[in-house]
Amino acid sequence: MANHRVAALLIASLLVAVAVADARLTKPRHARVTLHYDAHGREYSRAQRKSPAAYFVSDAAKVPALTCSKAHAVKVGETCFSIAEAAGLTQDQFLGFNPNINCEKVFIGQWVCIAATSA
Repeated sequence: MANHRVAALLIASLLVAVAVADARLTKPRHARVTLHYDAHGREYSRAQRKSPAAYFVSDAAKVPALTCSKAHAVKVGETCFSIAEAAGLTQDQFLGFNPNINCEKVFIGQWVCIAATSA
């Protein structure tokens, strides 16, 4: 029964993470500068304006649809790194399975996902 609750909690957490992670349109950081020459061969620059279509989508990481298949309860002395290492995961994989975790404030009894499958 507890495993079903853990799975439901992790799935709900992942769904919230997907819903919150929206990509927003952002303006380019720098305008493109083009050099021009006047009739006398003198160089001058003019910042080009970009059309709205030239705006880009921010580089927010796309969150894959994952389902947690194995959870772990944090014990005394464990860190994100030690849990990932014990599960045979890289730090990036561990953080991908647990997108909302704050590794500086992991607490005893906190449930973390250590294995996930794509839906």
